[in-house]
Amino acid sequence: MSAPVSKGVSCVYPAQQVIVVGGGLAGFSAAHTVLEHGGKCVVLDKSPFCGGNSTKATSGINGSETKTQKAKGIEDSNQLFVSDTLKGGAKKPDVVEVLCCESGPSVNWLIDKFELDLSLLARLGGHSMPRTHRGAERFPGMTITYALMQSFEKVAETCERARIVNKAEVYELITNGDAIVGCRYKKAGVTNREYGPVILCSGGFGADFGEGSLLAKYRPDLLHLPTTNGEHCTGDAIKMGESVKAQTIDLEWVQVHPTGLVKPDDEAAKVKFLAAEALRGVGGLIFNRDGERFCNELGRRDYVTGEMWKNKAPFRLCLNKAAADEIIWHCKHYTGRGVMKFYDSGDALAKDMGVPVEKLAAAHQQHYEASKKQEADPEGGKYDAYPGGKSHDEPSGKTGVGKKFYHNVITGAQFAKEPFYVAIITPAIHYCMGGLETTKDGECMRNGKALPGLYVAGEAAGGVHGNNRLGGNSLLDCVVFGRVAGRHCAKYAFGEDGKFRPYPIDKRDREVSQVIIR
Repeated sequence: MSAPVSKGVSCVYPAQQVIVVGGGLAGFSAAHTVLEHGGKCVVLDKSPFCGGNSTKATSGINGSETKTQKAKGIEDSNQLFVSDTLKGGAKKPDVVEVLCCESGPSVNWLIDKFELDLSLLARLGGHSMPRTHRGAERFPGMTITYALMQSFEKVAETCERARIVNKAEVYELITNGDAIVGCRYKKAGVTNREYGPVILCSGGFGADFGEGSLLAKYRPDLLHLPTTNGEHCTGDAIKMGESVKAQTIDLEWVQVHPTGLVKPDDEAAKVKFLAAEALRGVGGLIFNRDGERFCNELGRRDYVTGEMWKNKAPFRLCLNKAAADEIIWHCKHYTGRGVMKFYDSGDALAKDMGVPVEKLAAAHQQHYEASKKQEADPEGGKYDAYPGGKSHDEPSGKTGVGKKFYHNVITGAQFAKEPFYVAIITPAIHYCMGGLETTKDGECMRNGKALPGLYVAGEAAGGVHGNNRLGGNSLLDCVVFGRVAGRHCAKYAFGEDGKFRPYPIDKRDREVSQVIIR
């Protein structure tokens, strides 16, 4: 998967362009950043159309100290976000510092440059503050990724600075001495070359189920599970990086998401729709087969999945009217897809579950009372809470991860007549925390040093999230490290003083885009 420059082939540096492999959110964040630095960029994607897994992201993008938070009076901070992310599983403080401290500017960049609506906020599992941003309509991953993709396409239509090549299967990196100077790809049976430094943004290996696959090598215990990943997620970037001796990290850490959506008439489907974590953020509760709550719905994903495996399926994610109204576009979309069901009353839900209505009402009353006690006496609970403090909630408290944040709570007396949106959920392979080890500047590494000419962003990168990723940090990772990799790759290609950049830098980009070359 690597090859030296062929004799007779001219490979001149400084480079004339930057190559981005992968047309998802990380790829287009990197590509736009290269353009902002006066560069030229080609995006290669092996699928017939761009978007990737980024378009499936349903909860939103995290950001601290953002315009949206400030407008709503939410006093979040970068350091609190850093603390939450490290508690959530991340292990590299220098990389986490970049992720979190660049989060606000990155969210603001999306709003200012692409005129995106990110005016709604939710608190997802493991977060001390509401910092997961989304708009009023559609899935945020789709909205954000399409905005960047369509903006790049417009540039490609008007000048040679931007190109997108679909059905381009990149299979080999081209080397010149120690440096990466391009790649080879196949399209329609023909081998093609592109020259320039490479930013790998082609995702993880959550659908790499074949013999000799990365999943089979590192997590054979998960091969029986369904996945939320598209079939393109086969770890191509990681395999190519390994072929040039780029370092990998954390490949054994594969996140199993607790809320893959089960379609009742196709329960065995290998690929599942993902239930947005925001469904729990707005107040959704999880019940086991017997109508019992058994976990902190806002705990880490690995924790919720672990508690599900200790309990009895089927599991149901239930949203009362107030919770559903807050995220109604999602609920109606899932219902239309046949993976969520509307019940006009708690009575009807209890009947369908085969559980006495009194039992479900009692569970809601217990949850309501815990919320009121938490409000009145935040530190007086008998159980340890997550991510810190004390909890009054017995079902989650008994697991050692007590619930302390509540939203859209109803009493037991309200349950029987309350309308609900409900989904059957199951654990599913969702995200690969491991990948090509990245520096804080988005560089791939070899022998403990930056590997010249090779950068990485998004799920292909390893070391950002550690052994567990917090909800909302995936889209953020794509934007932050797409931009970081784009900046530093541009500096590598065009010179720190911008001497070799082929195009002038736009004045507005200097104002909103953190351009780092002159």
